[in-house]
This record gives sequence, C-alpha cells and structure tokens, in this order.
Amino acid sequence: MKILMVCLGNICRSPLAEGILRKHLELLHLPYSIDSAGTINYHSGSAPDSRAIHVAADNGIDISRLASRQVSKSDFEKFDYIFAMDRNNYKDLISLSSREQHKRIHLYLDFAGLGQKDVPDPYYGNRENFEEVFELLDRASLQVSAKLLKNKNL
Repeated sequence: MKILMVCLGNICRSPLAEGILRKHLELLHLPYSIDSAGTINYHSGSAPDSRAIHVAADNGIDISRLASRQVSKSDFEKFDYIFAMDRNNYKDLISLSSREQHKRIHLYLDFAGLGQKDVPDPYYGNRENFEEVFELLDRASLQVSAKLLKNKNL
C-alpha cells in the first residue's frame, strides 16, 4: 500500500500527517510506503517547519529528516491513496490528474470519517495551532489506519 499526504507547501500539515500515519500503520504492522508532497514548489528541498518538527518530537515522532517536494504527474500512478489536507489541495490534485486517477484522491478528514472539513493550515499561527493540528491529524490517522487495515483484510 502506497500513501501520499498532500498540503500546499509540504512543510506543516502533510509532513505531520506522514509521520503520524506512519506511527499508526507501524503499530498495526501494515505494509506501507508513505510520502508527502505539496501542490506548490515554493519550499522544495526544505525541512518541515520547526514548529511542526518540535510538536511531532514532543509526541515521539521524528519528521526532521523529511524534505519538501512538489506533487508530480507520476505520483498519481505510483500511489494507491492520495490524501489532501484541504479542499483547495483536493481541487488542485483533481485538476492535475486524469479522470481515472480521481478515485485515488481523498480529502483526509472525510476519508477518516471526521466530515468534509479542512485540516487548518497552522503556518501563520503559533505553536498552539500546530498542537491543535497534530491532535486533529492524530485522531484522523487512527481512523484511517483502522480503515486501511479493514480494507486490507477484505
């Protein structure tokens, strides 16, 4: 199972989501490959935002070695699940992909069963905003990993 997490710049939400979902998938012993990317290339090659790194580390997750990259056309063939952090990212991913590839693209919180809402972008906020996003992504990732486990056993 190959999973891609996507936000705008790939320095806040998607690296956090990648690290958190990785933790949940490892606990379930699910075979996976997981990556993250952004719909823009503004931060390509950059490490995640230091606030994201610290909040993840405070929760036992190391995302410090991740590097931002932009979504590529090949990602739509390579990944089984592509999770958008918000509706704008979702629309961008849909516009970049073929009609056949649309079935791979999901709004993360919707797939998790938490409703069709966006994961808020904490970039212009403070550490508390990053902690809130971490908690939301952790709740969603718990649901997503359980759903992926169930789908694997069908």
